Amino acid sequence: MPRATNSPASRARRKRTLKQAKGFRGFRSTHFRYAKDAVRKAMTYAFRDRKARRRNFRRLWIARLSAATRPLGLSYSRFIEGLKAASIDMDRKVLADLAIHDEAGFALIVERAKSALVSKSQKA
Repeated sequence: MPRATNSPASRARRKRTLKQAKGFRGFRSTHFRYAKDAVRKAMTYAFRDRKARRRNFRRLWIARLSAATRPLGLSYSRFIEGLKAASIDMDRKVLADLAIHDEAGFALIVERAKSALVSKSQKA
C-alpha cells in the first residue's frame, strides 16, 4: 500500500506559516524551514510584549500621578491610600488623564483624598 503524504493539510500549514512570515527579511519570508522558526519566535515576542506594554503604561500613569500630587502636598502612595479611604474608585489611567487635562478637577480629588486621610487618622 502506498504511503499517504497528507499533502493538502501539509501544504495549507506551510502556506499559513509563510503568510504569517510575510515582511520578514531574506529566507525567513520565503522558505518554510526558516520561516517556521521566525514565526514561532515572533509569536513569543508578541505574547511577552503585550504583557510588558500593560506594565509600562501602569508605570507611566504612576509616574504622572506622583508628579501631579507632589506639588499639592501629597506623595503617590498617600494619595492612593486617601482615595481608598474616601471610597473614590477611579483607575490610574483616568486619574493620570485628569491630572494632565483637568488640573482643577484633579486638585479637588486630591483635597478629598487628603481630608479622608485626616479623618482616618483621627479615628485611629
